[in-house]
Amino acid sequence: MKVITAKSAGFCFGVERAVSTVYEALESGEKIYTYGPIIHNESVIQELTDRGVGIISSPEELEDLGEATVIIRSHGVSKEIYDIMDRKGIRYIDATCPFVLKIHKLVREASERGEHIVVAGDRTHPEVEGIVSFAENGVTVLKDEQEAMDFVPPEGKKLFLVSQTTFNSNTFKKIVEIFNKTLYAYNTVYTICNATALRQQETEELAKKVDAMIVIGGAHSSNTRKLYDIASASCDNTIFVQTLDDLVSSNQSDCNPASCVGITAGASTPNNIIEEVQNYVRRFWTDVG
Repeated sequence: MKVITAKSAGFCFGVERAVSTVYEALESGEKIYTYGPIIHNESVIQELTDRGVGIISSPEELEDLGEATVIIRSHGVSKEIYDIMDRKGIRYIDATCPFVLKIHKLVREASERGEHIVVAGDRTHPEVEGIVSFAENGVTVLKDEQEAMDFVPPEGKKLFLVSQTTFNSNTFKKIVEIFNKTLYAYNTVYTICNATALRQQETEELAKKVDAMIVIGGAHSSNTRKLYDIASASCDNTIFVQTLDDLVSSNQSDCNPASCVGITAGASTPNNIIEEVQNYVRRFWTDVG
């Protein structure tokens, strides 16, 4: 059996940076918290929890925090969280992905110019919640082309369009096309990170030439879910797993592996999990083609 793993699979720069920041902070011996899960990968979070890292889940918990260091997750947080920590003098380390911080800056500046902010993304995702908080002059979140077609901009307002860094690049292009056709007065900055766009492109190309696809990533990982959607659109035999245990316990017929299996993984998936899945497939999956 041939097993092909996407070159871009696994940790991206922002995730690697955030996780490394937590491990470095642990060396200080201080009590460490992250605001929200540092990344969307359950195995990484469990490992950090075992090392004594706590997770703060709400502004109220932050208000009651004692002596400790808070690390801001890779997805970023809302302006409210920064304000609370500054007001209370809480020591914090900002591990927000630099590409997300760039969007915060762009949105804040456009909002100060009086423009209405439009964000292409998942309105319940922490990255989008953070981005929206920096829009102080009106904001709309669009999740897909249908919402873009139904969107009615506020009268007399120029629009400023950005996207979640892990948004589907093809969907974003379609939203831009819709805005162009409706002749909206708008500016846009392409804010899908290069690693995301490359990973999506490689996944689509790989899924078209294999008999089965395995997508590895956290259950709550937005970018991994999009990889699954992209892969399954081109390969009917596609499965989503978080760890090797998920693959072992799953019904192998769910994927019906044949002579060639493709593997891709989200930006929050550690290399050791990818390698475990690779080795297992090579050793235990038989050619049924």
